[in-house]
Amino acid sequence: MPVKKYVHFADLNARQRARQLLDEGSFHELLGPFDRLMSPWLTQQDIVSQSDDGVVIAQGCIDGKPTVIAAIEGGFQGGSLGEVAGAKIAGALELALEDNLAGIPTAAVLILETGGVRLQEANLGLAAIAEIQSAIVALREHQPVIGIITGPVGCFGGMSIAAGLCSYLLMTREGRLGLNGPQVIEQEAGIEEYNAQDKPFIWGISGGLQRYQTGFVDACTGEDLDAVREAVITVRQQGIPEHHRSDRWEHFLALLHTLDPAETMDAAVAKAMLTRTSAEDDTATGAQS
Repeated sequence: MPVKKYVHFADLNARQRARQLLDEGSFHELLGPFDRLMSPWLTQQDIVSQSDDGVVIAQGCIDGKPTVIAAIEGGFQGGSLGEVAGAKIAGALELALEDNLAGIPTAAVLILETGGVRLQEANLGLAAIAEIQSAIVALREHQPVIGIITGPVGCFGGMSIAAGLCSYLLMTREGRLGLNGPQVIEQEAGIEEYNAQDKPFIWGISGGLQRYQTGFVDACTGEDLDAVREAVITVRQQGIPEHHRSDRWEHFLALLHTLDPAETMDAAVAKAMLTRTSAEDDTATGAQS
């Protein structure tokens, strides 16, 4: 019996991730590198641009079901999004919506390895991310929008808000999810507040397992490609959630109000606070019903 080959999902580039998630032979890339669709702003600042602007859009099937994938290349500009990269993702989601309105049940998978908006294209990037968020909300009424966060960049900035809008959110242990990245927090608040070099602390607060245990994501998968693909298929089969995570904004706002910024936060304290509050909310909901 042949030995099953282990493929580490985070080690693949964006194009490989999209190709490997789709059913064999179904991969079809839209606006690929030979279309030379790249940011016009980077070269003006003597920054080497990339012919697909760091985003791979692919169309195909997962488990025989039509799917569009938008995969961000974390190795290009830290996975940041500008005008072109953001427009590609928003456009792909809008095409998937058009498919559904035409009777083709196309779901979307977003592979999110990104630091958020590209600083060189700040306003244009922010506008593009807003379009992505709007497109996610529109599409998720018809078919699931599934986000995947893996290493080494993780998902931060405006795209972390987009991740929160997804129907389902998957993370590997290597993934990280937060509104602001560790380096940004350290820069603005000081190393005493947040040491960006303290890896156990960083992953303990924003890593995949912690985010899963505290209810911010739906599954913490293994690092193997097959484990990630199986998780995508599983949540896709569950269909549209009865309640999206973003509909529970009052719950998450209440969590913010329980925080005391004067107290030292670590992984154990964060987990205890979030899981306790979630349990109390569930109990209260049960009592009201």
